Amino acid sequence: MYTVFLAGGTASGKSTVARELERLGAWRIDLDELSRAVLAPGEPCVAEVCAAFGDDLVDPETGVLDRALLARRAFADESSAELLEEIELPHIRAMLVRMLTSGICGQREPACCVVEVPLLDRVESMVGLADEVVVVACPLEVRRERARGRGMDVGDFDRRVARQPSDEYLRSHATTVIDNTGDEKD
Repeated sequence: MYTVFLAGGTASGKSTVARELERLGAWRIDLDELSRAVLAPGEPCVAEVCAAFGDDLVDPETGVLDRALLARRAFADESSAELLEEIELPHIRAMLVRMLTSGICGQREPACCVVEVPLLDRVESMVGLADEVVVVACPLEVRRERARGRGMDVGDFDRRVARQPSDEYLRSHATTVIDNTGDEKD
């Protein structure tokens, strides 16, 4: 199966491209969804996160992680955010490898698997799993306006973009670049 890592910054159109490729028959994996899956009740990653950020993150009756509280603690400073990534990424990678190499892929036998990658620089060690890296590129001003149109606070958008890889970084790691300055129809 041909595996594509699909990357792009916030509001670049990455998810729209992924949905279209899925509509055309590709199997779609979203690393954000895998991040949520490794933090599900009973997953080993949860215990590691609690050891680093506090046992009070998990409801003792349900085992559910309070993701909002974790976000407040983990994104309070750069070193805490990096610590969360160090804990989560090995679990995400292991889950992705299992999905790409297990019978899950063979059940649908798609010709292509598209992996949505929110932060390509954080998963550089996983790029070897891909046959191609596709980057959806769009000028920052257009992305900011799209995000605002979706109801995102401009300050929040700017903070998120500051933590993301630059357009230059993305382009330098891309096999293919999709220019997405148009609207969804384009």
